[in-house]
Amino acid sequence: MRILAFLSPLLALPAMAAEPAASMNSTGMGTQMTKLLFGLLLVIGLIFLLAWLLRRMQQINPRSNQAIKLISSHALGPRERLVLVQVGSEQVLLGLSAGRIAPLHVLKEPVHLPDAEPANPEFAQRLMELLGRDQKDKP
Repeated sequence: MRILAFLSPLLALPAMAAEPAASMNSTGMGTQMTKLLFGLLLVIGLIFLLAWLLRRMQQINPRSNQAIKLISSHALGPRERLVLVQVGSEQVLLGLSAGRIAPLHVLKEPVHLPDAEPANPEFAQRLMELLGRDQKDKP
């Protein structure tokens, strides 16, 4: 008898565990799904809001005010590039490889490119085509 009195609460555990599942009706499940969906939409909306704010912050501080400007870039291989960078009034030709950046030459006379093209216009044009936007829409 003593053992039975000790084990009776343990035998009642599965019955008590089944009660919440049985008492939860479709209204409770619908409420939980609504809360879950609302939370998901809130997180997605927050992501879009932060992306919009980041874009706005980049437009407020344009890159043209930076001390270092990328003038031109040319790929030599899969991991090697030549990069022409302007620092203040000097232009420096840099060699970039997998784990190294080496200054190759400091130009005495700056190179003037026609109307500040992007470093790789083919990529920018292809990206705009993929996004379905026209490059003219850019501010």
